[in-house]
Amino acid sequence: MISNRDVDAEYLNYNLFYKLIDKYAPTGFKEIDPHDPLMLELDELMLKHKQFFFVGDMMQIKILFTSNGCKELTGINPADLSPYHFFEFIHKSDYQRFSAARTTFFKLSQDLYKEEEGKTLFSLTMNLRRADGEYINVLYQHYMFFQQAAAKTVYLLQVLTNIDWIKKIKNGYYYYLGKDMSQFRYPDKNLLNQGGVFSVREIEIIRLVGQGLNSEQIGSQLFISPHTVNKHRRNILKKSGAAHVTDLILSLKEQGKI
Repeated sequence: MISNRDVDAEYLNYNLFYKLIDKYAPTGFKEIDPHDPLMLELDELMLKHKQFFFVGDMMQIKILFTSNGCKELTGINPADLSPYHFFEFIHKSDYQRFSAARTTFFKLSQDLYKEEEGKTLFSLTMNLRRADGEYINVLYQHYMFFQQAAAKTVYLLQVLTNIDWIKKIKNGYYYYLGKDMSQFRYPDKNLLNQGGVFSVREIEIIRLVGQGLNSEQIGSQLFISPHTVNKHRRNILKKSGAAHVTDLILSLKEQGKI
Protein backbone atom coordinates (compact mmCIF):
# COMPACT_ATOMS: atom_id res chain seq x y z
CA MET A 1 0.00 0.00 0.00
CA ILE A 2 1.30 3.46 -0.95
CA SER A 3 1.53 5.91 1.94
CA ASN A 4 0.63 9.59 1.67
CA ARG A 5 4.31 10.35 1.93
CA ASP A 6 5.04 8.16 -1.12
CA VAL A 7 2.18 9.69 -3.08
CA ASP A 8 3.44 13.20 -2.34
CA ALA A 9 6.95 12.27 -3.44
CA GLU A 10 5.58 10.83 -6.67
CA TYR A 11 3.56 13.97 -7.26
CA LEU A 12 6.37 16.38 -6.46
CA ASN A 13 8.42 14.70 -9.20
CA TYR A 14 5.41 15.12 -11.53
CA ASN A 15 5.22 11.38 -12.16
CA LEU A 16 1.44 11.63 -12.09
CA PHE A 17 1.54 14.00 -15.06
CA TYR A 18 3.60 11.52 -17.04
CA LYS A 19 1.03 8.85 -16.20
CA LEU A 20 -1.70 11.21 -17.41
CA ILE A 21 0.14 11.68 -20.72
CA ASP A 22 0.75 7.95 -21.17
CA LYS A 23 -2.91 7.17 -20.54
CA TYR A 24 -4.69 9.94 -22.45
CA ALA A 25 -2.34 11.24 -25.18
CA PRO A 26 -3.12 8.24 -27.46
CA THR A 27 -6.79 9.35 -27.49
CA GLY A 28 -5.97 13.02 -28.03
CA PHE A 29 -6.96 13.87 -24.42
CA LYS A 30 -10.60 13.78 -25.54
CA GLU A 31 -11.78 11.06 -23.19
CA ILE A 32 -10.40 12.19 -19.84
CA ASP A 33 -12.61 10.84 -17.08
CA PRO A 34 -12.74 13.29 -14.14
CA HIS A 35 -13.68 10.33 -11.91
CA ASP A 36 -10.61 8.36 -12.93
CA PRO A 37 -8.62 7.61 -9.70
CA LEU A 38 -5.58 9.18 -11.37
CA MET A 39 -7.50 12.41 -12.02
CA LEU A 40 -8.98 12.46 -8.52
CA GLU A 41 -5.51 12.05 -7.04
CA LEU A 42 -4.12 14.82 -9.24
CA ASP A 43 -6.97 17.17 -8.33
CA GLU A 44 -6.52 16.55 -4.62
CA LEU A 45 -2.78 17.14 -4.71
CA MET A 46 -3.02 20.20 -6.97
CA LEU A 47 -5.54 21.85 -4.67
CA LYS A 48 -3.22 21.09 -1.76
CA HIS A 49 -0.28 22.72 -3.57
CA LYS A 50 -2.28 25.65 -5.05
CA GLN A 51 -1.98 24.60 -8.67
CA PHE A 52 -4.01 23.79 -11.73
CA PHE A 53 -3.16 22.46 -15.16
CA PHE A 54 -4.61 22.33 -18.63
CA VAL A 55 -3.88 20.37 -21.78
CA GLY A 56 -4.04 22.08 -25.16
CA ASP A 57 -3.54 21.35 -28.85
CA MET A 58 -0.97 23.86 -30.08
CA MET A 59 -1.83 23.39 -33.75
CA GLN A 60 -5.50 24.17 -33.15
CA ILE A 61 -4.77 26.71 -30.37
CA LYS A 62 -7.42 24.93 -28.33
CA ILE A 63 -7.69 23.92 -24.69
CA LEU A 64 -8.78 20.28 -24.42
CA PHE A 65 -9.01 19.80 -20.66
CA THR A 66 -8.62 21.98 -17.56
CA SER A 67 -8.34 20.78 -13.96
CA ASN A 68 -10.66 21.92 -11.17
CA GLY A 69 -8.09 24.17 -9.47
CA CYS A 70 -8.57 26.71 -12.27
CA LYS A 71 -11.61 28.25 -10.63
CA GLU A 72 -9.97 28.61 -7.23
CA LEU A 73 -6.90 30.33 -8.68
CA THR A 74 -8.43 32.45 -11.46
CA GLY A 75 -12.19 32.52 -10.84
CA ILE A 76 -12.82 30.94 -14.27
CA ASN A 77 -14.78 27.69 -14.53
CA PRO A 78 -12.52 24.97 -16.00
CA ALA A 79 -14.86 24.37 -18.95
CA ASP A 80 -14.79 28.10 -19.82
CA LEU A 81 -11.02 28.65 -19.82
CA SER A 82 -9.65 29.82 -23.16
CA PRO A 83 -6.14 30.90 -24.30
CA TYR A 84 -7.37 34.51 -24.41
CA HIS A 85 -8.07 34.62 -20.67
CA PHE A 86 -4.33 34.74 -20.04
CA PHE A 87 -4.10 38.21 -21.55
CA GLU A 88 -6.59 39.31 -18.89
CA PHE A 89 -4.79 37.57 -16.00
CA ILE A 90 -1.31 39.02 -16.56
CA HIS A 91 -0.22 42.13 -14.67
CA LYS A 92 0.48 45.08 -16.97
CA SER A 93 4.13 45.17 -15.84
CA ASP A 94 4.58 41.66 -17.26
CA TYR A 95 2.57 42.15 -20.44
CA GLN A 96 5.57 42.75 -22.72
CA ARG A 97 7.35 39.72 -21.29
CA PHE A 98 4.18 37.66 -21.62
CA SER A 99 3.74 38.62 -25.29
CA ALA A 100 7.36 37.74 -26.05
CA ALA A 101 7.07 34.45 -24.15
CA ARG A 102 3.90 33.59 -26.05
CA THR A 103 5.74 34.11 -29.34
CA THR A 104 8.56 31.89 -28.08
CA PHE A 105 6.41 28.91 -27.15
CA PHE A 106 4.40 29.08 -30.40
CA LYS A 107 7.71 28.97 -32.29
CA LEU A 108 8.85 26.02 -30.16
CA SER A 109 5.65 24.13 -30.96
CA GLN A 110 6.05 24.82 -34.67
CA ASP A 111 9.62 23.48 -34.52
CA LEU A 112 8.43 20.28 -32.82
CA TYR A 113 5.71 19.87 -35.44
CA LYS A 114 8.17 20.25 -38.30
CA GLU A 115 10.63 17.81 -36.72
CA GLU A 116 7.77 15.36 -35.98
CA GLU A 117 9.37 14.29 -32.72
CA GLY A 118 10.66 15.49 -29.40
CA LYS A 119 9.64 17.49 -26.37
CA THR A 120 10.54 20.88 -24.91
CA LEU A 121 10.14 22.60 -21.57
CA PHE A 122 9.59 26.34 -21.28
CA SER A 123 9.04 27.77 -17.77
CA LEU A 124 8.93 31.26 -16.33
CA THR A 125 7.43 33.30 -13.49
CA MET A 126 4.90 36.11 -13.89
CA ASN A 127 2.27 37.94 -11.87
CA LEU A 128 -1.27 36.62 -12.32
CA ARG A 129 -4.54 38.16 -11.16
CA ARG A 130 -6.20 35.88 -8.63
CA ALA A 131 -9.95 35.25 -8.39
CA ASP A 132 -10.26 37.97 -5.70
CA GLY A 133 -8.52 40.57 -7.88
CA GLU A 134 -5.17 40.44 -6.07
CA TYR A 135 -1.97 39.61 -7.99
CA ILE A 136 0.20 36.66 -7.07
CA ASN A 137 3.53 35.31 -8.30
CA VAL A 138 2.91 32.27 -10.48
CA LEU A 139 5.23 29.74 -12.12
CA TYR A 140 4.11 28.78 -15.63
CA GLN A 141 5.54 25.43 -16.76
CA HIS A 142 4.92 24.62 -20.43
CA TYR A 143 5.67 21.00 -21.34
CA MET A 144 5.27 20.54 -25.11
CA PHE A 145 5.57 17.27 -27.01
CA PHE A 146 4.88 15.92 -30.49
CA GLN A 147 2.26 13.19 -30.82
CA GLN A 148 0.92 11.30 -33.82
CA ALA A 149 -1.32 8.63 -32.27
CA ALA A 150 -4.73 10.36 -32.40
CA ALA A 151 -3.61 13.12 -34.76
CA LYS A 152 -0.37 14.69 -35.89
CA THR A 153 0.00 17.62 -33.52
CA VAL A 154 1.92 19.17 -30.63
CA TYR A 155 0.29 19.03 -27.22
CA LEU A 156 0.88 21.46 -24.39
CA LEU A 157 0.61 20.43 -20.77
CA GLN A 158 0.76 23.67 -18.77
CA VAL A 159 1.03 23.66 -14.99
CA LEU A 160 0.41 26.90 -13.08
CA THR A 161 1.61 27.13 -9.47
CA ASN A 162 1.04 29.85 -6.90
CA ILE A 163 4.56 30.58 -5.59
CA ASP A 164 3.68 33.57 -3.43
CA TRP A 165 5.22 31.66 -0.52
CA ILE A 166 8.69 32.47 -1.85
CA LYS A 167 9.31 36.08 -0.87
CA LYS A 168 12.35 36.59 -3.02
CA ILE A 169 13.82 34.82 -6.04
CA LYS A 170 17.59 35.13 -6.20
CA ASN A 171 17.76 36.74 -9.64
CA GLY A 172 14.32 38.31 -9.73
CA TYR A 173 12.56 35.64 -11.75
CA TYR A 174 12.81 32.04 -12.87
CA TYR A 175 13.26 31.24 -16.55
CA TYR A 176 14.09 27.95 -18.24
CA LEU A 177 14.02 26.90 -21.88
CA GLY A 178 15.39 23.52 -22.88
CA LYS A 179 14.96 19.76 -22.82
CA ASP A 180 16.13 18.96 -19.28
CA MET A 181 12.97 17.37 -17.87
CA SER A 182 14.40 17.39 -14.34
CA GLN A 183 13.25 21.03 -14.42
CA PHE A 184 9.66 19.82 -14.86
CA ARG A 185 8.76 19.19 -11.23
CA TYR A 186 7.00 20.85 -8.34
CA PRO A 187 8.80 24.15 -7.65
CA ASP A 188 10.88 24.50 -4.52
CA LYS A 189 13.50 27.10 -3.59
CA ASN A 190 16.27 25.20 -5.34
CA LEU A 191 14.36 25.17 -8.61
CA LEU A 192 13.15 28.77 -8.44
CA ASN A 193 16.60 30.15 -7.69
CA GLN A 194 17.95 28.73 -10.94
CA GLY A 195 17.52 30.07 -14.44
CA GLY A 196 18.21 33.79 -14.16
CA VAL A 197 21.69 35.29 -14.24
CA PHE A 198 20.69 38.91 -13.63
CA SER A 199 19.76 40.47 -10.31
CA VAL A 200 16.50 42.39 -9.82
CA ARG A 201 18.44 45.68 -10.04
CA GLU A 202 20.15 44.59 -13.26
CA ILE A 203 16.81 43.64 -14.80
CA GLU A 204 15.48 47.11 -13.87
CA ILE A 205 18.44 48.74 -15.58
CA ILE A 206 18.13 46.56 -18.68
CA ARG A 207 14.46 47.50 -19.01
CA LEU A 208 15.19 51.22 -18.57
CA VAL A 209 17.98 51.11 -21.16
CA GLY A 210 15.45 49.42 -23.44
CA GLN A 211 13.15 52.42 -22.90
CA GLY A 212 15.89 54.73 -24.21
CA LEU A 213 17.11 56.17 -20.89
CA ASN A 214 20.79 57.03 -20.38
CA SER A 215 22.78 56.29 -17.22
CA GLU A 216 22.06 59.68 -15.63
CA GLN A 217 18.30 59.32 -16.23
CA ILE A 218 18.32 55.74 -14.95
CA GLY A 219 20.24 56.80 -11.83
CA SER A 220 17.73 59.56 -11.16
CA GLN A 221 14.79 57.15 -11.50
CA LEU A 222 16.37 54.46 -9.31
CA PHE A 223 17.91 56.91 -6.80
CA ILE A 224 21.46 55.73 -7.45
CA SER A 225 24.45 57.50 -8.98
CA PRO A 226 25.29 57.33 -12.74
CA HIS A 227 28.58 55.73 -11.67
CA THR A 228 26.65 52.88 -9.98
CA VAL A 229 24.45 52.51 -13.07
CA ASN A 230 27.53 52.20 -15.28
CA LYS A 231 29.01 49.62 -12.92
CA HIS A 232 25.81 47.58 -13.23
CA ARG A 233 25.92 47.94 -17.02
CA ARG A 234 29.48 46.58 -17.10
CA ASN A 235 28.44 43.63 -14.92
CA ILE A 236 25.45 42.97 -17.19
CA LEU A 237 27.69 42.79 -20.25
CA LYS A 238 30.20 40.59 -18.42
CA LYS A 239 27.48 38.12 -17.34
CA SER A 240 25.84 38.00 -20.77
CA GLY A 241 28.93 38.05 -22.95
CA ALA A 242 27.21 40.62 -25.19
CA ALA A 243 29.18 43.45 -26.78
CA HIS A 244 26.45 46.04 -26.25
CA VAL A 245 23.47 46.30 -23.91
CA THR A 246 21.21 47.00 -26.90
CA ASP A 247 22.16 43.63 -28.42
CA LEU A 248 21.37 41.94 -25.11
CA ILE A 249 18.00 43.72 -24.86
CA LEU A 250 16.98 42.50 -28.30
CA SER A 251 17.96 38.93 -27.42
CA LEU A 252 16.14 39.00 -24.05
CA LYS A 253 12.98 40.39 -25.65
CA GLU A 254 12.99 37.63 -28.25
CA GLN A 255 13.28 35.04 -25.47
CA GLY A 256 10.51 36.62 -23.40
CA LYS A 257 12.79 37.41 -20.46
CA ILE A 258 12.00 41.15 -20.35
